[in-house]
Amino acid sequence: MRAIDRRANEEYGIPGIVLMEAAGAALARVGVEELGGDARNKCVVVFCGKGNNGGDGFVAARYLANAGAEVFVLLTGGPSELKGDAARHYAPLRKMPIHHFDAVEPDFLAALYRADLLVDALLGTGVRGPIDPHSPMGKRLLLLSEIHLAGKTRILSADVPSGLDADTGRAAEGTVHASRTVTFALPKPGLLTYPGASYAGRITVAEIGIPEALLTSPDLNDQLTTADEMRRLLPPRAQARDANKGSFGTLLVIAGSPGMAGAACFTAISALRAGAGLVVLAVPESMLDTAAALAPEAVLKGLPETPERTHGGLGALEAALALAETADAVALGPGMAGTEKVVSFVQQFSSTAAKPLVVDADGLNALAKAGPQRVAARRSEAPFVVTPHPGEMGRLMACGTKQVQEERLSMVRECATRYGVTALLKGARTLIAATDGRLAFNRGGSVVLATAGSGDVLTGVIGALLASGLDGFDAARAGAYLHALSGEWCERQIGTAGVLATEIRDSIPQARRLLTTNDPVLDPL
Repeated sequence: MRAIDRRANEEYGIPGIVLMEAAGAALARVGVEELGGDARNKCVVVFCGKGNNGGDGFVAARYLANAGAEVFVLLTGGPSELKGDAARHYAPLRKMPIHHFDAVEPDFLAALYRADLLVDALLGTGVRGPIDPHSPMGKRLLLLSEIHLAGKTRILSADVPSGLDADTGRAAEGTVHASRTVTFALPKPGLLTYPGASYAGRITVAEIGIPEALLTSPDLNDQLTTADEMRRLLPPRAQARDANKGSFGTLLVIAGSPGMAGAACFTAISALRAGAGLVVLAVPESMLDTAAALAPEAVLKGLPETPERTHGGLGALEAALALAETADAVALGPGMAGTEKVVSFVQQFSSTAAKPLVVDADGLNALAKAGPQRVAARRSEAPFVVTPHPGEMGRLMACGTKQVQEERLSMVRECATRYGVTALLKGARTLIAATDGRLAFNRGGSVVLATAGSGDVLTGVIGALLASGLDGFDAARAGAYLHALSGEWCERQIGTAGVLATEIRDSIPQARRLLTTNDPVLDPL
């Protein structure tokens, strides 16, 4: 955003003070919304820092006062410490009926505890590392934290909640817990990743007059997946004279082991729910009867099995590769167990098969044992997608789950680069990285997705989209989107607790149908 602001000034001649005016005006508009649509006779307290974020707060204070609010402004330092555009926007406030404080005085505290709205314009996107709790800034953050804990007044943050790292989502001690955040021009990564997302509250992206060409530049590798993109990406399901099951993609699912038939069948049926025309489910041959009972809509194939009744028996690799030849894509790994022969089977199949491939669960553990060099050196250039949860990503990247969660953005990018794959890191706000540096942030999803079998559903959805002809990056982000939207739909219909993976799976068609509507649930933030 700093680069975009600079280019707006240098290439288009838009002064920073103009952008600050637009940002502050947008902040004030949302402030009026938070006040119920009418600011008259309402009390608003604006916390302002000395930099550009404070300047946004000064502009908002002016607009809110004009809208009839009683406005109190608390500076981090004295007016003489303000510089540049922030100083210029502060000057008009001195002549307006606005109460000014540069220290926390009794009159200010009295206003603070009767305020209808607090505006946090203390720190912007440049925050890195800890903030001294004894500094003026630290004391103001502490004050806002106390208000948050009291739970009586809504807090509106400008651009990012003060104390939050806009790039990573890390939160310094005392970071503001906003009820709502107005972020300017583009959403910031730190608002979309945890713990940042838990501090941001409801997020509104405000347009502030930056030319569209700068906001859609190919240099911007990070993107937020939207409903409009999904409408464009997802292949149409239209009636036609020659439409048949072969027209919509054939997916081969290689999965399952004793006690884990459910994972294999979830993946197969989820692919059909996502639109695959035909799904061939290949399980160890002794599991055929079980699979037939759980997934009657799939075409079943038994592969030669080991004495432990797992994949990897004599001739299994050759049989699996032959099945892959007749499919448009392959889903590999759910419920396969982790025996030595299974690991060898997965490694050999994934390095040899020449079809688009999505690998999950036990398949990922086999890839981790093979290592990135062997995976990246596979023979095929067909799309290859991996879908680890944080623990599986830790095994792929030879680190702990805690490190994965603390470094989600860099971790998923590095995984994609090291292994030469499209990497999807599951979690709240799933991330998808391509080998060329692109990174997609999925929609928020729902906590109902944290249930056994949910990951198998996602594997099936991505497999179906690969079979329909989407490339790895598009199939992964479209699959993650439909999966998240299915979870949100289930939460709407059932609640946050007790939702089964079966219900998530069976809601996929409804999630896809939602894309034909203007339902507010489609807001990506």
